[in-house]
Amino acid sequence: MAQLALTKPVGSLLDLIGSTPIVEVKHIDTGPCRLFIKLESQNPGGSIKDRIAVNMIAAAERDGYLKPGGTIVEATAGNTGLALAQVGALKGYKVLLVVPDKMAREKVQHLRALGVDVRITRSDVGKGHPEYYQDMAERLAQAIPGGFYVNQFANPANPEAHTRSTGPEIWEQMDEDVDAVVVGVGSGGTLTGLGRFFEQVSPRTKMVLADPVGSILTHYVETGELIEAGSWTVEGIGEDFIPDNAEMRFVKKAYSIPDRESIETARLLLMKEGILAGSSSGTLVAAALRYCREQTEAKRVVTFVCDTGAKYLSKVYNDYWLAEQGLADRELHGDLRDLITRRASEGGLVSVGPDDTLLIAYNRMRQADVSQLPVMQDGQLVGIIDESDIVHVMDTDEITRAERFKKPVKGAMTTDLDTLQVSEPLDALIPIFDQDRVAIVKDGEEFVGLITRVDLINYLRLNQ
Repeated sequence: MAQLALTKPVGSLLDLIGSTPIVEVKHIDTGPCRLFIKLESQNPGGSIKDRIAVNMIAAAERDGYLKPGGTIVEATAGNTGLALAQVGALKGYKVLLVVPDKMAREKVQHLRALGVDVRITRSDVGKGHPEYYQDMAERLAQAIPGGFYVNQFANPANPEAHTRSTGPEIWEQMDEDVDAVVVGVGSGGTLTGLGRFFEQVSPRTKMVLADPVGSILTHYVETGELIEAGSWTVEGIGEDFIPDNAEMRFVKKAYSIPDRESIETARLLLMKEGILAGSSSGTLVAAALRYCREQTEAKRVVTFVCDTGAKYLSKVYNDYWLAEQGLADRELHGDLRDLITRRASEGGLVSVGPDDTLLIAYNRMRQADVSQLPVMQDGQLVGIIDESDIVHVMDTDEITRAERFKKPVKGAMTTDLDTLQVSEPLDALIPIFDQDRVAIVKDGEEFVGLITRVDLINYLRLNQ
């Protein structure tokens, strides 16, 4: 095990921002190139955004925009908000963040644990719409006495942080030999800050853009045209406009990476290199791998793990969430089985037995984030129990609450089961949903799984 130099104790968590390590990819095919990854996930807040947060707040204090007792307001896909909340908490500021509704649950929980006022808004609207997250944040900041709208998308202290810290670190760590740096663009700070740095110290170093499919940026780089944006799942990078901080002139090559490739690459990075990375890091590494494999001679390429994958355990590393998003490789049958996320035949079914307690049933519902469970005995479906069944048992004063939860599932479950065969049409689901029931699907006598209203809506969304 390599012995790295240990740092002495510091006076503040903020003193630990930056000086992140670089690791070489050794177990994934990189073509003729050597690929190095800078682990920005090692920052105290778990992401590269720690760098810009501390710099933007310091600049606002220095310029008089942020005063003691003030409120930091920002629009963010998560990591900038987490970084601002961390810095703000240590400096005694209140923080209000406007976040799009596709933001990972872990990030929202993290923000609220830091005491942040989180406002969730729509992710399907563009600039100029009243619910667009940036416009909403700017409006709120103007209405709050002492409010400071950070605006990472146009704040010059954002790229400055990378010109002053990230760039010099890479240059030193790579022994002043870097052929290309692969970045994503959310606010544009990393691209511009590094572009400016390498323009001065190493003009031969190319800036390569990793962009999710649906973003307008790759098309703009290749054609100079602005088009209407699509949608994408990856968080934190890709845009529907060109941020003021994004100097696109630095981009010499751009790759559009589909969501599926981004997520598969993030998971590959964990399996092959042991690095737990977020979804945008999957996009960056996927683009870096494409770039490396296209080369005809050896080059030294650097990219980033922008944040830790611990913030995406409910998404990128959740097989059932990926299936719901159409991002998993699953066998399709062309029948009702295609609507079932947790199929019994794949071992994904969450169920209870008739002799299990209601507390066990409740805990499994909570853990799986479902409202009902099939009741299985000897491999056969014998009933369904849902939240309302448990509520009915709780609605009595005859015994204590603890005793009620100890009651067996068989005393509360529904045994009057209407089933559908897998071959029946989608329309057959509607009468069942009209009765506030869940659809029970069988293939002959074999239980396949359950279909809820949400499953149907999700299927229709993915198959428009």
